[in-house]
Amino acid sequence: MNKIKALKIFLYTALVLLIIICFVPFMMMLVNATRSNSEILKGFTLVPGSSIFDNYDVLIKYMNVWRGFTNSLFVSSSITVLNAYFSALTAFALVVYNFKGKNMIFVSFLILMMVPGQLGLIGLYDLSSSLGILNTYWPLIIPAIAAPFTVFFFRQYLITTMHISLLEAARIDGASELHMFHRIVIPVLKPAIATMGIFTFIGSWNNYITPLVILRSNHLFTLPVMMGALRGSPVAQNLGAMYLGIAISVVPIMIAFLFLSRYIISSISAGAIKE
Repeated sequence: MNKIKALKIFLYTALVLLIIICFVPFMMMLVNATRSNSEILKGFTLVPGSSIFDNYDVLIKYMNVWRGFTNSLFVSSSITVLNAYFSALTAFALVVYNFKGKNMIFVSFLILMMVPGQLGLIGLYDLSSSLGILNTYWPLIIPAIAAPFTVFFFRQYLITTMHISLLEAARIDGASELHMFHRIVIPVLKPAIATMGIFTFIGSWNNYITPLVILRSNHLFTLPVMMGALRGSPVAQNLGAMYLGIAISVVPIMIAFLFLSRYIISSISAGAIKE
């Protein structure tokens, strides 16, 4: 028993240290956002400064941060919602229906999961230019709807959690396929949708290279592109303003994670216990 108790103490201590290690850089970012440039150069501290409003004035002088915030929120939210819906619809078809080429389609999803998305960037640019949709959000949103890993995750989740007998009973009662999808499949998939929604939102929010290639107008820039553009401006010399801009860009990610993270455990543990 003493060995077990000592092991628990060691594990809890290690977990606490790990939490501190992960949390300190985040706190440093928030604290440095409130300090002046000279105070930041003096060294590390967790004591907030009093220069947050000065840093904000410097930041908005060279960057329309809230415009970029709104643009990123629109693009990321659109991608997250559409990705979840159409991926769930695809996974539903792969699980419920039997049709020719079903296994080939699933294998193609597995292969596409291994292909880096950056390889198609030039093709996306050429296609967008041919369609006349460059400098719009369409090339950012539409390709992101087709997400092989999301479909794979939803498919595996449905296999382990959803009983086909529920759908058969609904068909006997006269329910249409879309009605079953919205009233049965979507509620079953809620934990999986929340889990993948977090990763999709974070990935699209932090996406830098694709908006940089597709967008040309400053008023359309997403927040990461705006932050990248600050490197060549005088504001880059003001570390406090840069920290403040980074802190503002992190807020939606933290909010999304706080509200949806409780679904991750239920999603990962799905099918682990069978009644």
